[in-house]
Amino acid sequence: MESLITKNLSESGRVLGLAIALAVLMTGCEAQSDEAIAPPPPPEVDVAEVLVDRVTLWESFTGRVASPETVDLRPRVSGYIDEVAFEEGELVQAGDLLFQIDPRPYKARAQAARAELALANSQLELARSEAGRAKTLLESRAISQEEYDQRNAALLSARARVQAAQAALDAAELDLQYTRITAPVSGRAGRALVTRGNLANADQSLLTTVVSVDPLHVYFEADEKSASRSQQLPVTGQPRSVRIALGDEDGRQYQGELDFVDNHLNPGTGTLQYRAVVSNSDGLIRPGQFARVEMPVAKLDSALLVNRKAVLTDQDRRYVYVVDENNLASTRQVTTGRQVDDLLVIRDGLQSGDLVIINGVQKVYGPGMEVSPQLVAMRESDQDADAVAVAREMAQ
Repeated sequence: MESLITKNLSESGRVLGLAIALAVLMTGCEAQSDEAIAPPPPPEVDVAEVLVDRVTLWESFTGRVASPETVDLRPRVSGYIDEVAFEEGELVQAGDLLFQIDPRPYKARAQAARAELALANSQLELARSEAGRAKTLLESRAISQEEYDQRNAALLSARARVQAAQAALDAAELDLQYTRITAPVSGRAGRALVTRGNLANADQSLLTTVVSVDPLHVYFEADEKSASRSQQLPVTGQPRSVRIALGDEDGRQYQGELDFVDNHLNPGTGTLQYRAVVSNSDGLIRPGQFARVEMPVAKLDSALLVNRKAVLTDQDRRYVYVVDENNLASTRQVTTGRQVDDLLVIRDGLQSGDLVIINGVQKVYGPGMEVSPQLVAMRESDQDADAVAVAREMAQ
């Protein structure tokens, strides 16, 4: 009987221990379940207030670089080339000798013209002397009026021969000067198309080409709408600036000034031609290169601007995430305009004071989600400046 009681007590103790273990296990599971159900903290996102600023809108056009002065160099007299006095492709100054034509035939002609002039002058002196004596003889009635008139006519003829001889000498000396072919403008010389020993024909043989390289012109054409908007910009009396980038360069821009606008639209293309002047003191720009020209076409006094990273695309519509006063994110469909640096002009969909998510938008899974907004500047350049300031403060 006593062993039976002991056995029952032992079984009761095991049941009690199992119950206690089960209770502890269930308590732990409930604690783990409560921890799993606890929601995660709202994701941190960078938000910025819609920027209201005065901006100038630019539009890009395709253009081509051209030299203001391009000269196809041809000889004014015929002759054989004695010397090519320049390096092909080098920069030359106006007046530099480029080609020398054999001058000996032209020197001989100039000497002959001088002799003719000397002969004409001697004949003029003789005719002048005879005309003077004829006047004296006529007064004493030693000669007739007819002979007197003949001697005066001979004097006039002698004067004309002197003038003709002088003109012939001037022409001969000019031809002699033309045997020295010099650069008419400062610029870069091309390839020598006629070399030493070859015959160059007057006004026919192309010797080389010289193009001016500083400054240069950039011609481009704007469509009728852009041209009309550009001409409506206020004129301050200063040249209108444009930005020029070459097709073979990345990032580098040149400053140019508009100096010509055509007086009519091209009826075939519906475009208006513009010309900009750009400095080329380093000689890196070459005539004939393609260029991208950015020209101001409008000015907005109070444009709404957001960072381009904030604007998302869904098929044919664009939208941004806006954070309200309860830190809840919602989508807002927007109509965008032109880009200004790292900002986009918002034509419709936002208003001043709205907070837009510009970084961390991938953490937002849908409208109505709670976020933890961190206020930053809308412009990336301003963000960089703020980051530098914070780093300096931490270093101090």
